[in-house]
Amino acid sequence: MSLAINVSYSVKHYMNRKVATIEDHISVTDAAKAMVRSGKGYLIVVKGSQPLGIVTERDFVGKVIASEREAGKVSVAEIMSSPLVTVGPNEDLLKASEIMRKRNIRRLPVVENEVIHGVITARDIARRLGEYIDRATKDLTAVAIPFTRIADF
Repeated sequence: MSLAINVSYSVKHYMNRKVATIEDHISVTDAAKAMVRSGKGYLIVVKGSQPLGIVTERDFVGKVIASEREAGKVSVAEIMSSPLVTVGPNEDLLKASEIMRKRNIRRLPVVENEVIHGVITARDIARRLGEYIDRATKDLTAVAIPFTRIADF
């Protein structure tokens, strides 16, 4: 008898629902101020309510400061990473982690039907890894114990 155990945890249970966004036409200077106010290292770039891309602290340094561009004259649309790599809220956390690893990104917007529901970050996953392991262990133990008892007979 073959037993397949599928332990799955959705991104929506681990994501941060507070999302920092900025309109695509805003200058890098104003975006940097917004990023500081948000306390996040990224901003999701939007046009209206549609997510277009993401801009990070690394973009500011590499695409503006190191290139000696004038931050007040550069829009976030000019330096954002696009197209936006996203994951759905019901996607498995391990799949989201794999996408982040393969794409070498640390922030993954959670989007469904072009609506931003949150962002899952490598830091979010690391902070909650112990909780994830505890939950998975309990779930696997609950499944394994009945089979162990049957085998004891």
